[in-house]
Amino acid sequence: MLELLPPPPTDPLWDLTYEYGCDERAERLNLVLGVYRDHTGRTPVMAAVRQAEIRLAERSESKEYRGLSGNAAFNRALLTMVLGPGGGAERAAAVQTVAGSGALRLLADLICRTRPGTTVWISDPAYVNHRPILEAAGLRVRTYGWCDPDGGFDSAGVLRELGRARRDDVVLLQGCCHNPTGADPSAEDWAALAELAVRDGWVPFVDLAYHGLGDGLEADLAPTRLLAARVPEMLVAVSCSKNFGLYSDRTGCAVVLGASDRSVRHAETALQNAARTLYSMPPEHGAAVVTAILEDEDLRTLWRAELDVMRGRIEANRGELTARLDALGHGTAARALARQRGMFSMLPLTSREMLRLRREHAIYGTTSGRINIAGLPADRVPCLARGIAAVLGSR
Repeated sequence: MLELLPPPPTDPLWDLTYEYGCDERAERLNLVLGVYRDHTGRTPVMAAVRQAEIRLAERSESKEYRGLSGNAAFNRALLTMVLGPGGGAERAAAVQTVAGSGALRLLADLICRTRPGTTVWISDPAYVNHRPILEAAGLRVRTYGWCDPDGGFDSAGVLRELGRARRDDVVLLQGCCHNPTGADPSAEDWAALAELAVRDGWVPFVDLAYHGLGDGLEADLAPTRLLAARVPEMLVAVSCSKNFGLYSDRTGCAVVLGASDRSVRHAETALQNAARTLYSMPPEHGAAVVTAILEDEDLRTLWRAELDVMRGRIEANRGELTARLDALGHGTAARALARQRGMFSMLPLTSREMLRLRREHAIYGTTSGRINIAGLPADRVPCLARGIAAVLGSR
């Protein structure tokens, strides 16, 4: 049987990570994977997480199954955080998932079970796993442009292209800190997108993975809450990997909002059935940690403070990089980077130029030009700026 398997494509991000691991140059710099690193280059365990884990270890009495929906307290806490008090949680249901990617797949399966062959619109460029997840679930994928020629959010273009979406199509939107571009809609743009969804009858599918790392937790959640208040139906995939630092604990949540209690309960059961066939039940540890933090005022306050520090370091990295590029004579590139938000930035470099950056300067980013600003040690910003400037200057 295995001899009949054709050579499958490999994952480009993990291929680059492997190549980085084989690179023996001391100055090598890994900006590929989307993980937060502190000023020393470490991915730390947040203090709030560590304290929650200690408390859980002290009172842990059982490892019994939680059920197909996972940790019910976690689901309630995530609903309250994402939608806000009085934000529509009464017409929503949540199912714990295997991280944000698991939530994307579970919701994609729900779409396919509801309407096989549904068209889902994703941005171009998009998070690298969006298309594979959606197509693996049996959905049709179409794209709409995201950025203008200067690397900012193309408001007019997005509204124009999404004007072609039909009733009952699904439009995947990243709730904040767009991956890979870092280009986000304004509040006015989000209001226009909500109006378009209501007018044309398409369903928003929000991928929420970086809330708290852009403009602050409440500001980053505002677009999702705006959509929830205006549209009759919505899907939300929530990740706890980035803002809780629970990367390897694979903690996430799939949320459905509907117009009636009956439709929401049916969707919840469908999600449970899909989970049963994919992985049965999600892991408990990360969900218990998040619940402990969100339900305890002291831990919640500590977590919010740590999240603010992380966001501040990301902003400082981006600010210093743009200032150094400007000083090196590349003001246009600097201005584009300055407008971006969140963990990632999109460099104005072609795939060939990203290869040069890697081979000549030992700086690893994706071939699309994406780099992980959140993974950049503070003392390496000058090196990164010089490498980018050298590649730009040789055009």
